[in-house]
Amino acid sequence: MSGGRKKVLWVDDEIEYLRSHIMFLETRGYSVVPVFCGDDAIQIIHQNPKEFDIVLLDEQMPGKGGLTTLEEIKDFIPDLPVVMVTKSEEEQLMDDALGKKIDGYLTKPVNPSQILLVCKKLLDSKQIISSQIAQKFIRSYSQNRTALSGHLKAGDWVRMYENQVYWDLELEKVEDEGLRQTQAGQKSDFNSAFSDFVIDNYARWVKGKGEPPLMSHQVLDKLVFPNIGDGKKNILMVLSGMRLDQYIGIEQILKKYFNAKHQYFYSILPSSGPFSRSAFFAGALPLEFASRHGGLWQEGEEPEMYAYGIEQNLLKEKLISSGYRIEEKEPWFTRLTDRLSALELLNKIDSCKTSELVVFVIDFFDVLLQNSTSSSILQEITNDESGLRTLTESWFRLSAMLQVLKKLSEMDSRVFLTSDHGSVLCSRGTELYGAQGWGKHLRYKFGKEISSDERTVVFLHDPTHFGIPRFSDDFKCIIARENYYFIHPEKFEHYGKQYKNSFQQGGISLQEMIMPLGTFETL
Repeated sequence: MSGGRKKVLWVDDEIEYLRSHIMFLETRGYSVVPVFCGDDAIQIIHQNPKEFDIVLLDEQMPGKGGLTTLEEIKDFIPDLPVVMVTKSEEEQLMDDALGKKIDGYLTKPVNPSQILLVCKKLLDSKQIISSQIAQKFIRSYSQNRTALSGHLKAGDWVRMYENQVYWDLELEKVEDEGLRQTQAGQKSDFNSAFSDFVIDNYARWVKGKGEPPLMSHQVLDKLVFPNIGDGKKNILMVLSGMRLDQYIGIEQILKKYFNAKHQYFYSILPSSGPFSRSAFFAGALPLEFASRHGGLWQEGEEPEMYAYGIEQNLLKEKLISSGYRIEEKEPWFTRLTDRLSALELLNKIDSCKTSELVVFVIDFFDVLLQNSTSSSILQEITNDESGLRTLTESWFRLSAMLQVLKKLSEMDSRVFLTSDHGSVLCSRGTELYGAQGWGKHLRYKFGKEISSDERTVVFLHDPTHFGIPRFSDDFKCIIARENYYFIHPEKFEHYGKQYKNSFQQGGISLQEMIMPLGTFETL
């Protein structure tokens, strides 16, 4: 396309009557080449295919008409924007023009401002939007820096994280790598300050002191149970490992079918399924229920090895103790896999005539990330946050879950969609000493002689201070902060190559700890 002034090819057999319009465009920075017929327009475009930025095309002309000219232009240069200008308001004509991939449509008589607006919309809107986004981001960046220097509470951090996710999504619309790098730096600063905040306050939170936020083990009592009992079918879907930015993409899809709202809670630590999901379903901290369920974690060096079957029992105990009906013979609790069809899931819901809550759990983090190692293409997609969001949306649009939710939107139902923890994109390694065995994608570790750089982790000599079971008297716990991942001290290059720019869970970061719970009710 032409550089400098945008160049317009205006095709109209009465072009001499449009001199004032042409002058108006030229005073606004456009260069206009007028021609009288479709044949001349096609000839000029073929001679100079990169000359013009946009074509204004009269529909009714002697000889080659507007629709035929449009079709020939699009066959030759599909990406060249063409705007049809016509006296006719017939719907069929509009349909024909749309079928031939028209980019804009104006009905005569047109004034100069209409022409200018359509040119700006097709040629300059992206640049204008990018400029406005950049200006807003700079103002927000300054405000965030000021806020970060103040005294932030748990609720303030939720709003700060919402703001960060908003800008992640907005900056995908602009081609300005500098702004994205600035945003990445700000996110790193936020996670550093947030890690300090959590480390300073978490031990008090688990004791109910120090203005604690709503946490994993309180969600059922505070956000889910108060909605049960009004005659609606209630479905709880837990996408384990789903982050806020992924949830927002899913929520946007579901807004076509449901009234949607969402609230927030904090994941407990470690922010990983064996602890956070267990606490979510049990309605209690791991320290409180571990003694009642000896098979929850295996003894030894790897307490993260998790007996997943216990989840259903934990939730069943919680529901019964809270006075809700659960029928043993009904499939009220289901672990989702890619092999389950939408019809099977709907049948499970229909079979639950008595149970007051139907629950589905999917290891979302594993489905999207850990299984992607079989595909080099997926590995490339999932080494940044934008790729993760794209993969999430693609998966959800093709999933049986979406088909089920569409059907539920036609029923008198209520769906709770949430996660137990998130994940963070890790770019910095920290050496972990004294570890026996390494958990993949995990940012926490239990052991007897473990140690690491205390600038990069929180080191718990007594895990019970964080509401975490102490598996033996000499077991300690290390939890990584910000976006650090663990590296074996004798295999630094190997672990760095394997885990740098990977998504991991279990640590202290905004992405891992601040969780959405969406409530979706039929329109």
